[in-house]
Amino acid sequence: MENPARIYELLLDYAGSDTQVTELSIGPVWTVCKAQHTGLAMSPGIPTRTLSWPGTLAGRTLAELAGWITDWEPYKATVAMAAINCSLNRYEPPSGITLLPAPDSANLAVFEHFLPRLQGKKVVVVGRYPGIERYADQINLSIIERQPMQGDYPDPACEFLLPNADWVFLTASSITNKTFPRLAELAGHATTVLMGPTVPWLPELHEFGIDYLAGIEVIDPVKLYQTVAEGGGVRIFDDTVRYRIVDLTPGNSMMWLKSQIAQDYADRQQLNLAMEQWYSTGKKGRFPEFNRLNRITTKLSRMDSSYKRLWDVHSNALPNQINAS
Repeated sequence: MENPARIYELLLDYAGSDTQVTELSIGPVWTVCKAQHTGLAMSPGIPTRTLSWPGTLAGRTLAELAGWITDWEPYKATVAMAAINCSLNRYEPPSGITLLPAPDSANLAVFEHFLPRLQGKKVVVVGRYPGIERYADQINLSIIERQPMQGDYPDPACEFLLPNADWVFLTASSITNKTFPRLAELAGHATTVLMGPTVPWLPELHEFGIDYLAGIEVIDPVKLYQTVAEGGGVRIFDDTVRYRIVDLTPGNSMMWLKSQIAQDYADRQQLNLAMEQWYSTGKKGRFPEFNRLNRITTKLSRMDSSYKRLWDVHSNALPNQINAS
């Protein structure tokens, strides 16, 4: 991948919020961040007793915690990912399909959705999902796992299995642990689904070779926080979140980008007007919201560039409603 850091630059663009975190809990499976909205990320699963910041996170801004996403310490990066998803969830959810869970396999709804299309294909799943072994007799399935169980492949197998796969289901916790850029590159010839509660709702993920996003929408934030804090794993899928599938076709990605560009452009216009009013009253010093204005301007520039790249490659094949706008 030409610029592995780009995904993290994009995440920071979207997470530049001065909203204060009200609560944050690191459970054994999930980490949950609450502000005006709620964001999730998969916890590292590494026992530790020496974190220096517990008791200090509530009251910090989402932007401050999101800045930890480039850190190599796994707990800091996880907190950052949860804060980023919390910030991203202020946007309207993308157009997609909400999956209704089966009573005994709610966490496997994504695989159930795609199962008819996986017949006769080489399927590689990066990350072990509880219960996924039920599909081993139905499809040509390989599982790559950092802590492999019987029948799983260890991490290094990704270099051999992903380039030959037809379908790849990639855990979004790979973003947090910094393996995403390489894994996405290796899966470049496959139909790739980025999945899990850690998925950030970013239209630009199309640029990284992701064909589908299978993230979550929060149904009951209060119950979700309680379930995570009490050690919930797959139980969050029972009644607090639902999987949502988004097809990242060029047309869908561009329409999604346009919507977010319009929202951020309106925010920038309001901030520019507020800055003019600030200085027109004779006040000295820097406009109090200058940093936020600067972040939005930088983000708009990146989104415009992403839109242009999509347009240059795909404009001739796009739906009329995009070409006409």
